[in-house]
Amino acid sequence: MPESEPEPEEEIANEGERRRRRAQFLRELNEAKALRDRVQPRRARAARMRRQMRMRTFRW
Repeated sequence: MPESEPEPEEEIANEGERRRRRAQFLRELNEAKALRDRVQPRRARAARMRRQMRMRTFRW
């Protein structure tokens, strides 16, 4: 049985809800990363250095 397409209003509501949940997730993710960086400064510094080196050697 083919699935029915959602109504346009329903689709807009779902899109708004999805964006809201995604924004919340990204805020929490950034907060968790910041907390990890504060708790493990040496590891955070090493990761930062690796990221910088990776960007220096990256070719466009």
